[in-house]
Amino acid sequence: MAKGPGRLGKGLAALLDEMGTAPLATATNSVPVDLIDPNPRQPRQDFDEARLEELAQSVRERGILQPLLLRPGAAGRYEIVAGERRWRAAQRAGLHEVPAIVRPFDDAATFEAAIIENVQRADLNPLEEADAYNRLAAEFGHTQETIARLTGKARSHIANLLRLLDLPRNAQAAVRSGQVSLGIAKLALSAPDPDLFVREAVAKGFSVRQAEAWLAAAGRRAAAAKARAKPVDPDLVALETGLSEALGLAVSIRQGPAFGELVIRYQTLDQLDEVIARLQG
Repeated sequence: MAKGPGRLGKGLAALLDEMGTAPLATATNSVPVDLIDPNPRQPRQDFDEARLEELAQSVRERGILQPLLLRPGAAGRYEIVAGERRWRAAQRAGLHEVPAIVRPFDDAATFEAAIIENVQRADLNPLEEADAYNRLAAEFGHTQETIARLTGKARSHIANLLRLLDLPRNAQAAVRSGQVSLGIAKLALSAPDPDLFVREAVAKGFSVRQAEAWLAAAGRRAAAAKARAKPVDPDLVALETGLSEALGLAVSIRQGPAFGELVIRYQTLDQLDEVIARLQG
């Protein structure tokens, strides 16, 4: 089989390096398309038809620029570790062989590599990407620093996306379906009621700036409601009731830290005259 220089994405190259393989010295083989099988544990099961056709057109014009990563299978066949979209596009483009690097990955490493490749794809939504980081941490024991090295992402980006998994289920569903952007999703984390905030953002088509303004207004309303909900003094309530009955008008008493207010509400000038007459004795 023909061989040439290998080319890998940053994350998969880092994974090979972690396994003790030197990826830059790895030769690329030409492997028949019909001897390759997809990975049954591929994390991504849905392949966007329009994007796949675009990739197939690119393959027709320029070939496959990045080799597939394969592992040996049974009876002389190969199983995809990374690059299923390229393999599918090659089939559509009518290629008989594809460039590939063959390495003896075990089941765990195969699954890990598949997750990493999915993370590096631009069409993952924020929650899918967060799920992938969470799986790398939970199933393979990777720290955020290690995940950053394997995927080529900033550690802060990984930490921020992992926080999205704390959102309520309905809010997460809106992010997964693409109804709200990553910026809106991050703001939802600081909202008193994330589900309500996300529903408003979807219904009104908020930009990030509009969402920030809505949250600020909601915060002011919550603060005002909290101030109004201070414990009621039963003595003041009794006094208000007695004065209201004596005057035949609504009376409220507000006691602040430095001063208080006595408010008497009247509807007509006659009622005002009566109150004034009583005060003047």
